[in-house]
Amino acid sequence: MRSLAWLLPALALALAAACHAASHETSPGGAPEAASPEAGDDAADAGEPASIYIPGATQRPGDPDAGYAALVNDGYVGCGIPYTAYSQVYGAAAADQLLPGRNATNATIPYDLTRFTTTDVDGGVDVVGPNCLACHAAILGGQIVVGLGNTTNDFTVNLASEAALAQALLTDPNEIAELQKFVDRGNAIEPYTVPLTVGVTPADNIAAVLFAHHDVSTLAWSDTPLLPLPPTYAVPVDVPPWWRMSKKHAMFYTAAGRGDHARIMMTASTFCIDSVPQAQAIDAYFPDVRAFVETLAAPAYPGTIDATLASRGQLVFEATCSRCHGTYGSSGDAGGAAAYPNLVIPIADVATDPVLASGAAQFAGVYVQWFDQSFYGQIAQLDTQTGYYAPPLDGIWATAPFFHNGSVPQLEQVLDSTARPTYWTRTFDPSAYDIAAMGWTFTDLPTGQDAQSDPEQKKLIYDTTKLGYSSAGHTYGDALTSDDRTAVLEYLKTL
Repeated sequence: MRSLAWLLPALALALAAACHAASHETSPGGAPEAASPEAGDDAADAGEPASIYIPGATQRPGDPDAGYAALVNDGYVGCGIPYTAYSQVYGAAAADQLLPGRNATNATIPYDLTRFTTTDVDGGVDVVGPNCLACHAAILGGQIVVGLGNTTNDFTVNLASEAALAQALLTDPNEIAELQKFVDRGNAIEPYTVPLTVGVTPADNIAAVLFAHHDVSTLAWSDTPLLPLPPTYAVPVDVPPWWRMSKKHAMFYTAAGRGDHARIMMTASTFCIDSVPQAQAIDAYFPDVRAFVETLAAPAYPGTIDATLASRGQLVFEATCSRCHGTYGSSGDAGGAAAYPNLVIPIADVATDPVLASGAAQFAGVYVQWFDQSFYGQIAQLDTQTGYYAPPLDGIWATAPFFHNGSVPQLEQVLDSTARPTYWTRTFDPSAYDIAAMGWTFTDLPTGQDAQSDPEQKKLIYDTTKLGYSSAGHTYGDALTSDDRTAVLEYLKTL
């Protein structure tokens, strides 16, 4: 059963990428002065970017403790591989894969999977399926950090068809039917979920395909797509940290995802739910999940910080970077109160890879219309912008690679565009995170994917010449002196 042993984590990660809708954002570093909501015209006249202010919306209240329990114990994705088959391949997870606060059913299940009972047949079926932590938790310093984006996942291999191998371990008709549902849904999205490289996700393509297979009014699944399907070329997306959600008025890199955030977060359930009542049952507790997400705090930088250099860096940051990325207060003399401006910077100004913000995947009009007309759109909207949402930078030291497509391996290169590698690779071992460099240990390569014939080696290369993978733009830090960049980097460790 080696194939099944490989399949379950890989497919679970692919399906859980739908949870990635919970918190997209764009790149860190300095940016030009952004216009306030009231000063857009004056800012444009002054030669500053015509930035777009994103207003907030009232969120439904929730219980954070109940939200954590639901996040790690409930079956909101709705289907999975029957536990009868799973248990014949896997034993209890290793101690470093376990989370506190799980119920007895999930006490020995890995943090990124959940065991639950389905509701679509009488008595239900005991299954193991993905949860949001497959993408929204990662290993840092040997510990599971809930809310840290997982940037070591491999979505480059299509494995959905191999799930059928689990049928050899099943005899119960209901379990076989449940497995088949899981396989069929996986096969539906499979052609659209393969990026060019390991480490990025095809989350937005997955959402588009799932929308296309659900009736907009009833949410019933249709084996035949009801909307045109997106291109099979999966635009790469980096997984941002959840702990920034408490500051953000919108959830996606392009400032889409407004209104009720809980309703948008629960779109992960579109993988297996087939009716509005099923969606309503999940929606009833997702305000709790949202409330938990908003309690998360960024991990503190674990290394030594030069306080004098960081204080100097704060002054440079607040003069050149904070107008888009906000201020963070200080225990020292520099700086003022923390404030995040919630601004979208147009593509023409930020100049990072434009593909995602140009109507790619679920942000294309037909999928936005589906969302807005569906159960999800009753109290939430996608409302994408042609630009990128400048994020708050809390915990920036832990969140490499950078930019919305994960094209920049270390933080220093965000502030110095001339230092960015065109072709690079890394080991994808969590222990290879370089705390001092605030990014991944990487190897600069002389050639890209086109020069590599071995597909297993090819997928390990990040090739910034490929469509959607560019590391260009965000050159604001280039104007800083080397000393000022060093000081800003030291300050960023304190956030």
